[in-house]
Amino acid sequence: MKPLHNRVNGKELKQALEESAEIRKTLSFYKYFKIEEPQAFRDSLYSSWQELGVFGRVYVAEEGINAQISVPETGYNMFEKWMSQHQELHDIDLNMAIEAAGKSFFKLKIQVKSKIVADGLNDKSFDVTNCGKHLLASEFNEMADQPDTIIVDMRNHYESEVGHFENAILPDTDTFRETLSVVEDQLKGKENQNIVMYCTGGIRCEKASAYYKHVGFKNVFQLKGGIIQYTRDVDAQGLSNKFKGKNFVFDERLGERITEEVISRCHQCGKPSDDHTNCLNYSCHLLFIQCEECAKQYEGCCSEECQEVVKLPLDEQKRLRKGIDRGQMIYKKGRSENLTYKK
Repeated sequence: MKPLHNRVNGKELKQALEESAEIRKTLSFYKYFKIEEPQAFRDSLYSSWQELGVFGRVYVAEEGINAQISVPETGYNMFEKWMSQHQELHDIDLNMAIEAAGKSFFKLKIQVKSKIVADGLNDKSFDVTNCGKHLLASEFNEMADQPDTIIVDMRNHYESEVGHFENAILPDTDTFRETLSVVEDQLKGKENQNIVMYCTGGIRCEKASAYYKHVGFKNVFQLKGGIIQYTRDVDAQGLSNKFKGKNFVFDERLGERITEEVISRCHQCGKPSDDHTNCLNYSCHLLFIQCEECAKQYEGCCSEECQEVVKLPLDEQKRLRKGIDRGQMIYKKGRSENLTYKK
């Protein structure tokens, strides 16, 4: 029986991917549906996708599946065939990445979670499949031009900072759980207006729209396929692109260029920049925006303190961080006293 988990060192796999000439397609998809035995579903999925050469990060829960993956171009038809023959997954829309980058993932990781999107909600109190109306790109543009429409970015602050739709509400939140409650408070008294939500690929809006309908909002809409599908559709159909900047993505790339506008600043010097990176001090690993000049000056670190740490021998670095559990702190996404220009 083949192993159902990766057993090779991650650094080795990452290096192998960088050196490989193999062309891979990056895509994402999700679906809310009932999975009776998530662990068995997960194991079967891992076994099949390992055979197909799939890399990526996948969450499986009783409520469904959330996947961001890459597939070898030479085996993509086999992957599509496998999907089409799978009873629960055959009708899923596959969201292809905007930029043709096959270096997005270096291994396959499938985890069983309590939910495919952490939200802090009691989902049993409402029907997650009773979501808002999906809008195509042309419909989104038309509704966005109406003066009484409210556009809401359902992503976190570090995502919307580098790119967002014109005139959208941009919650200053770290997590989807926070965003749900903050947006609900901001929209109080506007229950009868058109509320149009968007996110990266649609999964967060799917749940959020169902929740907002549940709590009394009458006209709830969501952008079908999120920013990824919208970008493809406006390009293919010659429509006006109302999104400005970069689309943040949760893989090795950390972003896809949508338009040439750079709407954010380097968190260290304040120059225009929208390049996210993680601090090279692994006991910090903070995600922040860093321009090329600061990347050279600070050697990929978020502060002089971290810069001094990475100059130490690896054994000493490991000793310093041994037993330290940073937990969710590394996901504060740029909130640090060391970063002068984090708005």
